[in-house]
Parts: sequence; structure tokens; C-alpha cells
Amino acid sequence: MTTLFISDLHIDASCPAITRQFLDFVAGEARQSEALYILGDFFESWVGDDAADPHQTAAISALKALTDSGVPCFVMHGNRDFLLGPQFCRMSGAQLLPDPLIVTLYGEPVLVMHGDALCTDDRAYQRLRATVRDANWQRQFLALSAKARRSLAGAARVGSQAHTADLEYAIADVNPSSVDAALRSAGTATLLHGHTHRPAIHPLMVDGRACTRIVLGDWHAQGSVLRWNRGGPELASLPR
Repeated sequence: MTTLFISDLHIDASCPAITRQFLDFVAGEARQSEALYILGDFFESWVGDDAADPHQTAAISALKALTDSGVPCFVMHGNRDFLLGPQFCRMSGAQLLPDPLIVTLYGEPVLVMHGDALCTDDRAYQRLRATVRDANWQRQFLALSAKARRSLAGAARVGSQAHTADLEYAIADVNPSSVDAALRSAGTATLLHGHTHRPAIHPLMVDGRACTRIVLGDWHAQGSVLRWNRGGPELASLPR
């Protein structure tokens, strides 16, 4: 059996091709897996469990069919969908995961994260991240009407795109010292994350230990999946 990891699908109505590819993936390969993990940014924007668009609703229904078939699904908050909550879990049958988390895969402990917390060179983003992850901020935001929440989220996306466009390439990536610190704290030899949209497998040394950082790709132009079985991990693209 194989455990599957994906991230950064950014599903919403603006890109129906991603939705179609995800539905095919869940109805096909995922049905034969031991478990499916989605490491954040499943949705392009999530302003509350009461405000899914039709494409997001279709993706949730597909997850429910998957979990009802006996395949467990685990979802981690991303920087786009950090407001996923209990109603989403009931609708999808998925379980929300803390970030970071150590998952044991066929005897090997692996540190899994969305990855945005590792981008510590982008100080402005880290300040924003701390604000929107605050329980009081989330409670006040969710008290607004769905229309108001969508409007604010749209404005935030425009600002985020402008901010990202102005960043140097290195600043938008993970900070090597933050990666080392995460692996050191977890005591694992492998870190798996998404967020940066730069799929690769990176060998590195941490305190004299041989370690590996695996980065999942996004689904904008094609799918990206990490398949992990008793033979180890395999990072693959899914042509559209």
C-alpha cells in the first residue's frame, strides 16, 4: 500500500481544470491508497465553512466519497485556508492536522508542515500569519457576513500577489536555518512540506546528520504527488 501526499491545489471556480484533475485523482489513484494527506492550501481561499463555492463543494464531496470508501484523509491548514473548521470535517470526512506534525511512515518518523512557517526571511508575511492565526481575530472575522468575508479575502489576495511579486526569489523560499531548527527540534531525518511551489528532494546535513527535505509542487499547470510506500518516497508530477 502507498500513502499519498499533495498540497497547494488552490481549488476554486477560477481554475476548473484543477478541480477536474483532483476529482479524477480521488476517484482513481487515491482510492487504492492507504491514506491521503493534503498539506495545506487545498483551497485558493476559505472564508469559513459556510461559504464554499461550487468547485470547493465538489472537492469536499469527493473527499467524503473517498473517506466513506475506507481511505482516511488528513488535511493541514495552509496560508490560504487556515479557517477550515469542524463543519468542513463533517462534510468531507477528513481530519484536520496540527502544523507541524510528526507522521510515522512505514517505520520512519517524518516531520510534515505546510511550509509557510519556514519562510522566516519574509518578516511582513510572518507578522500577518501570526495575526490571522490568532483565535480572537478569527472569531471576529467569522462573525462578519459571508459577502463581507469574501470581499476582504479578495482584497487580501490582491495585496498578497503584489507583495509576492516584489519579493526576491530567495526571500520567498524557506530559510535554511529555520529548516535546520525544525529538523533539530523534531529529531527526524526527513521534512516534507509544500507552500513554496518548488517541487524537489533536497539532501542536507543537520548537526552532522544526513537529512532530506521534500517539497511538494502546486497544481496550477499539472498535479504533484508524493507516493510513500515501504520502498520509500517518490515525488511525481501528474500531467493534465
